[in-house]
Amino acid sequence: MTGTFANGGENAARRMDAGDPLSRFRSCFHIPHCTVYMDGNSLGLLSNFARDSILRVLGEWQSLAVEGWLDAEPPWFTLAEAVAADTAQLVGAAPEEIAIANSTTVNLHQILATLFEPNDRRSVILADCLNFPSDLYAIRSHLRLRGLDPERSLRLVASRDGLALDEDDIAAAMTADVAIAVLPSVLYASGQLLDMKRLAAEARRRSIVIGFDCSHSIGAIPHALDDWGVDFAFWCSYKYLNSGPGAIGGLYLNRRHFGRAPGLAGWFGCRKSTQFDMNPQFDPAPDASALQIGTPNILSVAALQGSLKIVHEAGIDQIRRKSLDLTSFLMELADAELAALGVKVVNPREDVHRGGHVALSHPEATRLCKALKARRIVPDFRPPEIVRLAPVALYNTFHDCYAAVMAIKAILETGEHLRYEAGRGVVA
Repeated sequence: MTGTFANGGENAARRMDAGDPLSRFRSCFHIPHCTVYMDGNSLGLLSNFARDSILRVLGEWQSLAVEGWLDAEPPWFTLAEAVAADTAQLVGAAPEEIAIANSTTVNLHQILATLFEPNDRRSVILADCLNFPSDLYAIRSHLRLRGLDPERSLRLVASRDGLALDEDDIAAAMTADVAIAVLPSVLYASGQLLDMKRLAAEARRRSIVIGFDCSHSIGAIPHALDDWGVDFAFWCSYKYLNSGPGAIGGLYLNRRHFGRAPGLAGWFGCRKSTQFDMNPQFDPAPDASALQIGTPNILSVAALQGSLKIVHEAGIDQIRRKSLDLTSFLMELADAELAALGVKVVNPREDVHRGGHVALSHPEATRLCKALKARRIVPDFRPPEIVRLAPVALYNTFHDCYAAVMAIKAILETGEHLRYEAGRGVVA
């Protein structure tokens, strides 16, 4: 996008907004009044689609009560499977390889309980030092439950700069003692997009089971998990899928692992045809549905069902194209307007290595975030000094990007941020 500023950044933003094929979706979302919302990679906004889907289920609950499990349309009993089919295309999988269930961390526990089979030769879980902390908490606790020492059985790939991972380093860490690898698709702080296809191939060559936390990529980036040979994946749906705070999670299980008994069994993992037989012997579903555990939150599943409609209508490839244009524009603006003020773009520059957000580094990042929120521009903070700006293709504009950058410039030039207390007081 070189040359964007020939007629000024604001004019460029308005010109790109005028030609945006996804602009019609902005009106479907409830954007807080007079707010530039740039935090969709923490919590996506409510859409009319999600709201109406929740209201539909509330109406079914009101009129049908318990009969809604079988008489609602679609029945609540199979709603998670219906939404799994709607999700499959986004991750490049077959419907039966998807389960809509639990939360992100619970799904990681379930996957480890099911696929991690340590033995005398292979007992190491490979992860990375930049992964989202909850994943590392789960892995360490899981190792302890298996009687293994996390200090010996968890290997964390180091970062050379504290921001990104070198894929050569990841491949080199896949030694003969590694049983399973759990990596992020997109690093939550810096926004680096890993080459999942390459890493899956490296793992297969070494007979290592590999999977990805796709929380920061699903709904923003096309996936081809089957074609890439990934063994498993898991994700939340409250970021780019816009399904609400604490929304139900999802997981992918490659069909080559079908038939394994789930490590954590629960009645919603039963074969549907026998689930209500109340047999004391567990009869697992023959596919990824076996990894469900308890009864799904139907209101949360309904929100996801509605949210997926808008994603499919827009098209994930078109969403990705606009996302790349938005983040490219943000980076170019930051270089032009903020570099002299000590702000650095620390996410990858190349499209192929960049997720859906821009990471800006500044020593006063916490104060800067507080000052932005006071101006009704919503970013978020990640330690030690990163301001994340996540323009979501479905509802953010190029002018939003311009407004955010110019607000940062004004705040730093005037010292406005110094009014606010330093520290890690920004939660997102």
